[in-house]
Amino acid sequence: MASLPPTSKSLKARLNNGDTLYGLFLLSFSPTLAEISGLAGYDFVVVDMEHGHGGISQALLCLQALSATQTPAILRLPENSPPWAKKALDLGPDGLMFPLINDPESAKAAVASCRYPPAGIRGNAHPVVRASKYGLDHDYLEKYESELLIMCQVESEEAAKRAGDIAAVDGVDCVMIGPSDLSASMGFIRDPGNKKVKEVMKLAESAVLGGGEAYLAGFSRPYDPPNEMKKRGYNIVCAGVDLALFRNAVVQDVKKFKNMI
Repeated sequence: MASLPPTSKSLKARLNNGDTLYGLFLLSFSPTLAEISGLAGYDFVVVDMEHGHGGISQALLCLQALSATQTPAILRLPENSPPWAKKALDLGPDGLMFPLINDPESAKAAVASCRYPPAGIRGNAHPVVRASKYGLDHDYLEKYESELLIMCQVESEEAAKRAGDIAAVDGVDCVMIGPSDLSASMGFIRDPGNKKVKEVMKLAESAVLGGGEAYLAGFSRPYDPPNEMKKRGYNIVCAGVDLALFRNAVVQDVKKFKNMI
């Protein structure tokens, strides 16, 4: 029997241990930037197939780069659908992020997409896919449910009002509140820090923390720094996007040069 390298604690294990996790969104689909991000020390990296240009094949290269740095990877799906979930899960990510979950029914469908029959509807190819180390991980079926982090995104005012019900769905490990889409749904697309948006977010945060066992995740903005989010009970904080970080760095570099001449 082939011997496999030891694995570090799963994201869920770290959350259960009380850790607050800090991560990055990767939209470039660059394996090099993925590798640098892992080496930099992020707790996880979200490979974003919703807003990034890449699909399954490009995501695989990023997952392989992150795996080399022992950094957990979460795949953000472009939609809540069984075919996307199936293909993403077979790559072996540490978590899946489902966008636009507006009600408990959508959350239940997301969970079902992640479970093999009879508990769900996931297609069965576990003996040959990367998730089971191509069949070399003989304990995969016994542990995948306990290790996979299932994240549901609350991104509209309608969803925010039902955040507690979504968090209470069996199998939902984490609810992530998206301030950008939430503010857009409320008519404040250019003002995500609007007082009315903050009020709705506060109610959603309280509902998630007060019901079920789901963890609370969110995206830090300039008006809402990570330390403040941690104080309010956030267990997962995302505070950067690779493209934005690179954009800011090169803009400042060019500006610095032009100011010197």
